[in-house]
Amino acid sequence: QINNRFWKDFRSRLQNFISENSLPWTAVVTEDKNAQNCLTGIHLNPITEMQIFLQPMIEQQFLGGSWRIYFGLMWGGAQPSTEQVSLSAVRKLKNSFQDTGFQSNESFLAWQWTRLYPRRSDFLLRFTRQSEIVLSEAESLLMIFLRENHELLEQANGAINSGASNIKATLAQMRRELTE
Repeated sequence: QINNRFWKDFRSRLQNFISENSLPWTAVVTEDKNAQNCLTGIHLNPITEMQIFLQPMIEQQFLGGSWRIYFGLMWGGAQPSTEQVSLSAVRKLKNSFQDTGFQSNESFLAWQWTRLYPRRSDFLLRFTRQSEIVLSEAESLLMIFLRENHELLEQANGAINSGASNIKATLAQMRRELTE
């Protein structure tokens, strides 16, 4: 229950920040697919419909015998094409995060572990006693995406979803099909 309260309160704070700063996102709480009524994180979804997009996120994952929080930019919607991943705006955003120590893989353009262990008793006790401080610490993790890289993220999502990049991917696919 305390873990779920953390994610609900955190989502509320993020949504207030998004609204106050007129950012093009909405904060959505995610639930454990294997355990009903167990919240595991927050994804920021774009307010405009996109087939493929990069979205800021923060989640807890069970790894090495404990739950740990990680955050980053993940691919949302359909899986991106090779052409979309290699767009200049996307590469620029990825390089920006890699330069500051973020890792990447095919599902995440950038991700990083935190020092937050949301199911440990010390975290839960601290949250019950100092919720504002704990929520501020967690919120500050996403500020990198929402403040410092907002423009780069918008440019990357715009390039991914522009008609030109979709046409380019379609032309590349047609060329491959013709040569096969």
